[in-house]
Formats: sequence, C-alpha cells, structure tokens
Amino acid sequence: MKYYAYENFKNDTNSLINQVKNFTPEAIIGIARGGLTLAHAMAEGLNIRDVQTIQTELYDETAKRDALSIFGTCKFSNIKRVLVVDDISDSGDTLKAVMTYLESEFSEIEFKSATLFYKKTSVYEPHFWVNEANEWIDFFWERDFKG
Repeated sequence: MKYYAYENFKNDTNSLINQVKNFTPEAIIGIARGGLTLAHAMAEGLNIRDVQTIQTELYDETAKRDALSIFGTCKFSNIKRVLVVDDISDSGDTLKAVMTYLESEFSEIEFKSATLFYKKTSVYEPHFWVNEANEWIDFFWERDFKG
C-alpha cells in the first residue's frame, strides 16, 4: 500500500490540468467519491464553474463487488466538451461503465477522462493520467480525516 500525500496530489493535479487544457472542457464530472477532490481542484485550476457528480459503487473498502451501480444523472445546457475525473483507473470497470453511460445518454457531447493513477492491467485507459499504479493507493483524503 502506497500513501499518497497532499503535496503529491497538488503537483499531479497541476500536471493533469496542463494535460487537459487543449481539450478545453466546459464542465467537469467527478465520480463519487474518489473523483470529487480532484474534480474540485481541477475546476479551480481550469476556471470551470459547471461541476457535476455521478456516484458509483464497485468497492466495499478494498473488496471489489460483483456488479457496478451508477446513481444520479447529469444535466447539460449548450455544453460540447466534458471532462470526467476519478482518482484511479484500477480495474477500469468504473470509468468504462461511466463513460459508456454518458456517451449513450449525451451523444452530442465529447467526453474525455482523467485520473491521477492508471494501472496497466485496467480495462479502460483514461485519456489523461499522471502516474502508473502498481499497488493499492492510500489517498490522503482516505486516511488523514478518519477519526
């Protein structure tokens, strides 16, 4: 297990912001819960006010469930490009399912995905990513705020 500190997050988020600038997203979707901290930070860095969320459930702690559930929907008005963010593309099942869902629901919008970490064994490679993961990542927001 690798601890991922705030300082790493700050540097990697700035790197990710630089990667996605040419895409010029008009909205950001954070996949709850892992993508919410990144979505907020990237929205600030890219000056995007339209930040939305989709909730998924695939893991209980570190145990993977048999099926992925997607909750919620998004609403767009005159939007052409949307960035979908999550903390990691681990198995890739979550990002793949969310991207498939969004592309089928909003076929007129171009969606691209971004993560802090990507595992080469993932079934889905994000359009933008910073780090390759070889072990379980213990993000600061998962560890530092527990009572």
